[in-house]
Amino acid sequence: MSLSPLTLAASNDAKSLHRLKQAVIKIYTSQAAPDYFTPWRLLNIDQTSGSGVVIDGQRILTNAHVIADARYLQVQKHGDPKKYLAKVAFVSHEADLAMLTVDEGEFFEGLNALKFGKLPDPLTEVSVFGYPFGGQSLSITKGILSRVEHQLYAHAGSFLLAGQIDAAINPGNSGGPVIVGNKIVGIVMQANAGGRAENLGYFVPPSVISHFLEDAQDGVFDGTPDIGFRTQSLESPAAKRAHGLSDDESGALVTKVFEDSANFGVVLVNDILVNIDGYDIADDQTIALTDDLRTNFKFAVDHHQPGESLPITVVRRGERITLSVRAEPVVKSRTLVQGIQYDEVPRYLVYGGVVFVPLNMNLIKRWGRDWHSKAPVDFLQARNKWSGPQRREAVVALKVLAADVNLGYHDWKNWVVESLNDEPIVDFTSFAANLLAYDGEYVQLEDDQGYKMVIDHQDALSQERAIRDIYGLPNSFSKGLLDTVARLKGDQVVQRFRSHLGAPVITTSAVAEPNDAGAH
Repeated sequence: MSLSPLTLAASNDAKSLHRLKQAVIKIYTSQAAPDYFTPWRLLNIDQTSGSGVVIDGQRILTNAHVIADARYLQVQKHGDPKKYLAKVAFVSHEADLAMLTVDEGEFFEGLNALKFGKLPDPLTEVSVFGYPFGGQSLSITKGILSRVEHQLYAHAGSFLLAGQIDAAINPGNSGGPVIVGNKIVGIVMQANAGGRAENLGYFVPPSVISHFLEDAQDGVFDGTPDIGFRTQSLESPAAKRAHGLSDDESGALVTKVFEDSANFGVVLVNDILVNIDGYDIADDQTIALTDDLRTNFKFAVDHHQPGESLPITVVRRGERITLSVRAEPVVKSRTLVQGIQYDEVPRYLVYGGVVFVPLNMNLIKRWGRDWHSKAPVDFLQARNKWSGPQRREAVVALKVLAADVNLGYHDWKNWVVESLNDEPIVDFTSFAANLLAYDGEYVQLEDDQGYKMVIDHQDALSQERAIRDIYGLPNSFSKGLLDTVARLKGDQVVQRFRSHLGAPVITTSAVAEPNDAGAH
């Protein structure tokens, strides 16, 4: 007895759906992020879950934010109660993508890896697979691809191409596949964060996924490249005329070229960038990907790997010039505030009871969801200051652990330090090295307003161990810091500092005891 065409079609659809379901994985994560207010401690452990999808090579593709700061990872197949131990094989927090592996080979038995498709056209119906909170079963929702353009990725603050869909995206969906024609056309990334629109979500598109997979081939993270200069739009007719462009010409004005860039001296401030890698640049800094799709010209750089070259055309003093610029390795931050960090040990140094840290977004975001208004003004302003060879990052005296050596400064906190013994501070690493190598009588720290903190150097060293014991510090420095200092200043400096860690403990009366009313 032969089956009708409709019955065959229904049977094939059922098999395809079954294969899709089997390829979507639930991920269980025990996360514990560092506490950047107290950088030698972890915050409370948080149990979260997310989704992933099996791709070729017995790998699971998911979001980086699903596994960020993970202490323990497990994965579970659709319809299988057993959980398997997993580990991170490669991660790009910038692209919000991660790749997991499972050592137990039986996990992948019966699973078919899904293939990747192309970015669908706008108004295409897509299916979103995942395990949102509120249930254990796989969820499938449908939506429409409504927009594709560069967006700020919520996880790490990077600016990359993203797809927008009008489908419900909930916690737990993260890392699940967006499917068209039984192929992966995106990885669910985040829900709309504005609070003004409902049922909007974003996904990582195929171009970003492809770049991530290419980057992962050698196991060394290179990331999305930078070209070492910044631009602004030229939508003002007056600005265009002032820079030698006619009304029918368009481009972007180069406003900053970083001194440490390989393109410094190749591209100049006030150049008009009119074409990049074959794409003409509009006055709003966009390029046309298709007849009905435009996005920021950064797209032309994003699909390159660091080290590759790409052609650009600039207008310089009225003359069109074709240049070759190099795509450079990703830079964590081009401002004095380092970008958000994951899976890293916070850097810190406790000297004379003063806790010194580099200024980064992890610290700023410890002020909560309203950090834009609650974080110290000096911290927020530093985000708008370019870094350079003379000053690469800001250093903060975060808090003072009260002791005799720092008497008079017990209430100082969140203080941005500009100089050490009248020498400008370049970055945290050199600051720590210079401080530990100092062999004088007094250490003087100063901010940009002229306020000073003066510490007796020998008192700071002699009381270091007592302060550490009183306040329960496991160490006075972050892991790896002394190794870096040794490379910069020599082993003798480190050995001299280590000798103070074993110095006789001074009487506890020399160090202020915590107030019982405030102790926990």
